[in-house]
Amino acid sequence: MPRTRSVLAFLAAALLLAVPAHAAHPRGSPHGSYHSHDRAHQYRTHSGHTKSYAYGVPRDKHGRIKRSSEEKKKFERETGYPYGRPGYVVDHITPLSMGGADDPSNMQWQTKEEAKAKDRTERRH
Repeated sequence: MPRTRSVLAFLAAALLLAVPAHAAHPRGSPHGSYHSHDRAHQYRTHSGHTKSYAYGVPRDKHGRIKRSSEEKKKFERETGYPYGRPGYVVDHITPLSMGGADDPSNMQWQTKEEAKAKDRTERRH
């Protein structure tokens, strides 16, 4: 009988080790679900619009996505405007909120008017 118990304990331990960690939690659970590691998640608003938000994106104390001032300065230097460009802003081509990278490869100069229009469009989607 003691041998049967040890065999059962061994089989139970082996079964626990064989199950992936994310399978132990229901889908959408904050406790280890592999979905929480996706860079972006889409959801539908009450008005029917589809919006996205980024998981795991660093945020400041007000909940806004943090931007790297060093990466912005690097972009400005690389494009020949180390002190900014009058009438333009630095824009992320793919928004940070949608999983875009905060590095010069994802930045562009955009007029202030274009930036306002793009921001309105991004808020709706």
